[in-house]
Amino acid sequence: MSHSPDLPVPISSERDNDGRLVGLAFDSVPALARPEVNPWLVAVDSSDNALRAVAHAVQQAGEMNACALHLVHVQPWLSKEAAEAELAHRAWLASERARGLLDAKGYPWRLHAVMGDVAEGILHLAQQLRCSGIVIGSRGLGVTEGLLFGSVTSKLMHLGGPPLAVVP
Repeated sequence: MSHSPDLPVPISSERDNDGRLVGLAFDSVPALARPEVNPWLVAVDSSDNALRAVAHAVQQAGEMNACALHLVHVQPWLSKEAAEAELAHRAWLASERARGLLDAKGYPWRLHAVMGDVAEGILHLAQQLRCSGIVIGSRGLGVTEGLLFGSVTSKLMHLGGPPLAVVP
């Protein structure tokens, strides 16, 4: 992956069997002191729904003795070349408001950029991090749209995993 001056240096990267970049992680400054202590995963994109989920996670974290906030942004599958050029940029841009909110509240974070199916990517990372919970914003799809298009939230509930907080 070529490094852009707009982005911090990732703390880790993951590649698939073909050498394609499929995951990156970035830390806030200051970094999470103990990212493994009571980790919570917050799904983010550039939407107001995601920002409400982050605000909810901050509120919940403030009520706990210790909580590490991990953000995840999932991109649909990209080609090997596109992943190298775009995965970090897309996640960084999509999470800008969420990171800004956490920075303003003084909460360190770790941003994970992953590729794949959104629900499966969130769940896989939550399991990998041994998360205590997942926080996700509701898209507010009606019954018809939800049945036709499915929803990440519904899929996460169906797949199981850590407790899921859906923020309206």
